[in-house]
Amino acid sequence: MLRIWFSYLQLLELFVSSLVHLLYGFYIFSSAVAGDLSIVVNEYFQKDKMKNDVVVQENLKIDEKDSKFDNDLPPIVLVHGIFGFGKGRLGGLSYFAGAEKKDERVLVPDLGSLTSIYDRARELFYYLKGGQVDYGEEHSKACGHSQFGRVYEQGHYPEWDEDHPIHFVGHSAGAQVVRVLQQMLADKAFKGYENTSENWVLSLTALSGAFNGTTRTYFDGMQPGDGKTLKPICLLQLCRIGVILYDWLDISWLKNYYNFGFDHFNMSWRKMGIWGLVDCLLGNAGPFASEDWILPDLTIQGSIKINYHLRTFPNTYYFSYATKQTRKIMGVTAPSSIFGVHPLLFIRVLQMSQWTHPSDVPPPYKGYRDEDWQDNDGALNTISMTHPRLPIEHPNHCVEKESDCHPMQPGIWYYKYVEGDHVLFIINRERAGVQFDLIYDSIFERCRKHVFRKKLPTMPNEIHH
Repeated sequence: MLRIWFSYLQLLELFVSSLVHLLYGFYIFSSAVAGDLSIVVNEYFQKDKMKNDVVVQENLKIDEKDSKFDNDLPPIVLVHGIFGFGKGRLGGLSYFAGAEKKDERVLVPDLGSLTSIYDRARELFYYLKGGQVDYGEEHSKACGHSQFGRVYEQGHYPEWDEDHPIHFVGHSAGAQVVRVLQQMLADKAFKGYENTSENWVLSLTALSGAFNGTTRTYFDGMQPGDGKTLKPICLLQLCRIGVILYDWLDISWLKNYYNFGFDHFNMSWRKMGIWGLVDCLLGNAGPFASEDWILPDLTIQGSIKINYHLRTFPNTYYFSYATKQTRKIMGVTAPSSIFGVHPLLFIRVLQMSQWTHPSDVPPPYKGYRDEDWQDNDGALNTISMTHPRLPIEHPNHCVEKESDCHPMQPGIWYYKYVEGDHVLFIINRERAGVQFDLIYDSIFERCRKHVFRKKLPTMPNEIHH
């Protein structure tokens, strides 16, 4: 009887979680459509004279910006996280809630919202340099997708090199994407670009960065035993089915509005037909069969596997904001507030704060403790966001005030704890209030005033003979 009751509660939780996520997705989509319709209506009712005036003013602004671009300011690239989107998707909606308007040289790439961290890093390189995305022959064959993807006729920063490095700001999984990209640059992993190096990245700022995985993946449906496969009945299974159908239907205007990023898997009905759809739904083909999607990369096991190959480089500046929506109450970790947590995340904040690793499954790493992983922001565990620490802890320094790290030293992960949930600083600017401006103003000020490269710095404890 107890087992039946427990199963009933699990199904109820799955139903509530699915409904909340579906409603939030519909809210985001409808907000974007409403915003676009509002713009169209306003433009329609504008007088010709006003239109001409606007065009003239816009041209003047463009001329002013172009003249300012001549001073060789490095661009700041904002990289979105899971289920995110860049400029040009979802109409005029901004993933970073308009933060890109705080500086004149900001790029917001649109990468696959559910594709693997590896694939997204490749896409980010070609977005900046231009050309056709090359996922690599060996990787593409192993994962069962096309080697080549989207074509960028003109790169968004084609002059990118060691003399013209870039500042990156990554939210959630976007931060790990930049780390993988930097390692690829160091390894000269892009065919036809033999001169790449880690020094192409001037700085990386992580906003709730997913460096060491998250226990949320197990609540959503990843198996804690291997961190790769899905449970038979879970939220991610519903997500998997929905994504496959979305890509198979291949409704062009809808995919132009929002795309999960799996075009290189050729899941359209035009290419795979009805039997290909059945194969994907049964788990025999597609990204979910080959595990070449983002959720396996966000498990603790998957993150350790990725981190094993990633370094912190001596000439790059690193800063991380670790968000937390929990606190200790009489020795028990619990949500720090009820009304301050986004409805999308409240259940997960509560569940993650009570997380215990299954006793019948080996721990993901030596020295693992449940209590280390209970503070969280509803999507990531706070321990995961400070700096890369698994399988090897990288040089790091905790700061209470950002002025404590001035002057900044490269090759060290400076990190700061921030009270808030995982979506506080994206999508909806009003939720964060003044804290939104404080965070992004600090990020952009650091990029422009406190991070620069004059000479090759010395790593901490490094001695030249």
